[in-house]
Amino acid sequence: MNLDDIRHSFDALKESMGEGWDRLRRSAAGALTRFKPHDDTRLPARSEIDDALYLSGQRWAMLGGDVFEDEQRLVVRIEAPGMEKSDFDVQVQGDVLVVRGEKRFERESTEGRWRVLQCAYGSFQRSVPLTAAVKSEEARATYRNGVLRIELPKAQPGVPSGRSVQVD
Repeated sequence: MNLDDIRHSFDALKESMGEGWDRLRRSAAGALTRFKPHDDTRLPARSEIDDALYLSGQRWAMLGGDVFEDEQRLVVRIEAPGMEKSDFDVQVQGDVLVVRGEKRFERESTEGRWRVLQCAYGSFQRSVPLTAAVKSEEARATYRNGVLRIELPKAQPGVPSGRSVQVD
């Protein structure tokens, strides 16, 4: 193997890694969500946390989601573990589904110390572009087993929509 072969192999590796990171960035862009803690979030004080990598204040986390479409409806599923259905505010705003919520910190005990604290807590907002016009007044949302599922019946194109959706 000569120097040109090594250079060619390195260039191919660099190009492959660049494509991989670019694909990951594009696919994760919608799922990357900022969480904003505030007093109601009930996070432990910095002095209670030994995690050297812990960053207080605004945190980022992935709220993975799926959008399924058939002839009659769109179904949006967002993974949001550790919450209650009352923690969500779901709205259809034109051609965008907006999910707001708050994930609160739950204390395990008043004794001991936190060694690792990697989950994000606080208020968040996630916007999901809708690929078809929907009947927002017929939308239904459920939250079970850490997954928020919103079913949106399709409407005729050009029909304005916008309303809140109750989570059951």
